[in-house]
Amino acid sequence: MALARTGAGRFRTACPQDTERLGELIAPALLDGDVLVLTGGLGVGKTHLTKGLARGLGDTHPVTSPTFALMAVHDAGRLPLFHFDLYRLEHAFELEDTGIYDVLGYEGACVLEWGEQFQDELTNEYLGVVIRRVEDDPEAREVALEAHGARAEELAAAVDAAVVAAA
Repeated sequence: MALARTGAGRFRTACPQDTERLGELIAPALLDGDVLVLTGGLGVGKTHLTKGLARGLGDTHPVTSPTFALMAVHDAGRLPLFHFDLYRLEHAFELEDTGIYDVLGYEGACVLEWGEQFQDELTNEYLGVVIRRVEDDPEAREVALEAHGARAEELAAAVDAAVVAAA
């Protein structure tokens, strides 16, 4: 089984490469100011999705989770991708030190791993990407898009269409 659409804004991936492929299919629809909040437990594939996003934007540099750096910029593609990992932050006031407010919603696209914990402090307009393990298959993942705002709804619809067209 490869990347498959299981419903509106719902997908199943069979392996990490499929999760990256989903990111590649999302990338062409991204615009300056778009925000994606990636939610899921440790090791579910948030960084794999981000690798696909960067590659889909045309940036072929390596992508790793910026757990200790907090932010990585992938700017060799069509538009900059600001990749934040907020896992280590405990308090909202720590967001100031990440540089997130300098770019969030303004330039490039922002990908926030573990951003759901600070959602009230960040933005109301974003596309939530929830990644869950599939119980009976250690490599497979279920991915659900949760649109918050009109632009996020457009983005989710574009992703749906891209996955259907790629099937």
